[in-house]
Amino acid sequence: MQTILLHLFAATLYAVLGAHFWRVTARAAPNQPRRSMSAAERFTMFGAIIAHGWALQGELFPGEGMRFGFGFAVSLVIWLAVCFYWIETFYARLDGLHGFVVAAGVVGSLLPLGFPGQHLLVNAGSPGFRAHFIMAMLAYSVFTLAALHAMLMAIAERQLHSGRLTRTFANLPPLLTMETLLFRLIGIAFILLTLTLSSGVVFSEALFGQAFRLDHKTVFAIVSWLLFGALLVGRRVWGWRGRVALRWTLAGFIALVLAYVGSRFVVEVLLERTT
Repeated sequence: MQTILLHLFAATLYAVLGAHFWRVTARAAPNQPRRSMSAAERFTMFGAIIAHGWALQGELFPGEGMRFGFGFAVSLVIWLAVCFYWIETFYARLDGLHGFVVAAGVVGSLLPLGFPGQHLLVNAGSPGFRAHFIMAMLAYSVFTLAALHAMLMAIAERQLHSGRLTRTFANLPPLLTMETLLFRLIGIAFILLTLTLSSGVVFSEALFGQAFRLDHKTVFAIVSWLLFGALLVGRRVWGWRGRVALRWTLAGFIALVLAYVGSRFVVEVLLERTT
């Protein structure tokens, strides 16, 4: 009951903050200077992050073991992405993105209540496994934030070229600022994904005596790593940007989602509910 209330409390804080951000965006004058997030807004978002994280911690680590599932996987990724975004607001003015991020926070807070399926993880007490798990979740979260960022850029760019830029997207940061942030996120996430794959090899060899297990998760993770690596090289060597960068970002993110979240969704949501 306590964790349910924490999830609902976090979702309420995200929703209240989201309504506030959308109202501020709707009332803003077209030429009004951008403002940074206020202290009250930061504190409210931080409270939502704490409540959301506390609820996840209580369900993921009920004792010495560790439980996981589709709902918790997506919720944890969104929570970490919101954490990264909250930190990023100290260094850049991202006013137009606030509403989208807290909307994702609402979904992430409520998802474990709708999909409570839990899977007991073996070897959860192993330090190697926990390091691998933390790296993987950090990589997923930053790539999730990058994918959301890329989708917003794509919509804003299309509206800008068509001459029908809505008020919501007119309040986003300039496209060059968003593009710089996008590649910063991708660079960080690529390093984390590299560490995830490397720690996965070490962990697999230590526990199973096999350094490389070629299953669907490994294949999709490697495909995602190759796509994002190619994007970073293309950016450095050929100056890739705009729609090319957005397409590569979304393709790499889809491959990464299929590496784990897609398989857990099929097993826990589709199969369990049809048996």
